[in-house]
Amino acid sequence: MMEHLETEAVTALVKDATAAPSMYNAQPWTFRFLRDSGALQLYADVGRAMPRSDPDNRALCLGCGAALFNLRVAAVHAGREPTVELLPDPGDPHLLATVRLTDPMRTAGGLAELYPAIHRRHTSREPFRETEVPPEVLAALRHGAELEGAQLAVPGLWHVQMLLDLVHDAEGHDSVDAGRIEELARWTRIGAEEAGADDGIPEYAFGPRTRDGRAPVRDFAGRRPMAGRRAAVFERAPHLALLGTAGDGPEDWLRAGQAMERVLLLATVHGLSTSLTSHALEWNDLRWLARDPATAMGYVQMVLRLGYGPEVRATPRRPVDDVLAIV
Repeated sequence: MMEHLETEAVTALVKDATAAPSMYNAQPWTFRFLRDSGALQLYADVGRAMPRSDPDNRALCLGCGAALFNLRVAAVHAGREPTVELLPDPGDPHLLATVRLTDPMRTAGGLAELYPAIHRRHTSREPFRETEVPPEVLAALRHGAELEGAQLAVPGLWHVQMLLDLVHDAEGHDSVDAGRIEELARWTRIGAEEAGADDGIPEYAFGPRTRDGRAPVRDFAGRRPMAGRRAAVFERAPHLALLGTAGDGPEDWLRAGQAMERVLLLATVHGLSTSLTSHALEWNDLRWLARDPATAMGYVQMVLRLGYGPEVRATPRRPVDDVLAIV
């Protein structure tokens, strides 16, 4: 066990962790560093939960799992061995993981190579080119998911069409659900609302309106007017991948979140742009239809959109002081 971990080092680790994606960029996590034991604890920030869109906190756990994976990568990059215990306290369901850091690092496990991608990975709602993703890259992404106990499947054309239809159905469901409309408005920033915001999705990250194409990119503007917003042609045949797990409980969601982030960082290393679409998965009846019966995947946790597109700006992040307590 390391004898001492400086506050500056802990702050740097948490800053890297919080570059992870989360639903509506709500950043539903907090960290606690225990000086005596040298352990870092990851907690769910349930004040940032979405009871209408995510009533079981599944998406919350996915985001926290992604932050946990970033923390692991950052620790290895810093020469420390992270040992993770998921859900360590049955009496405290908000404590999602404890990470203990040993020194020196015993094995990198391919994590250190992913570190530069942590701050290069940004969710892109821009059009991607119609270029095929090479089979060897898809194989690397599948292997990355497997290393975290998850499965990544690339659906065939008929299944992609069905997924796109499910997204369309989800949009219809959302349009008549006042609670979900209110949650969306809470976490999106238009015009002057962007100034000083350190969470949520700012207007510049909405991407263009869809003039043509079938890419499943959620329009966060909804019916709200946005002056000067451009329109663009998106992919007619988007490249999608399903990330899934055998089980469907909090531990599975945390593992899926780690697998999701490993896949996203690997994709970034390989020059891919990425976005996440959970739209159809937010409705239980549609989520079950999203799985491919031809695979052994039990539960779909996320749909990834992959391709080659322009660089995009990062969305804002909360200051580390707001999410880290040192005790």
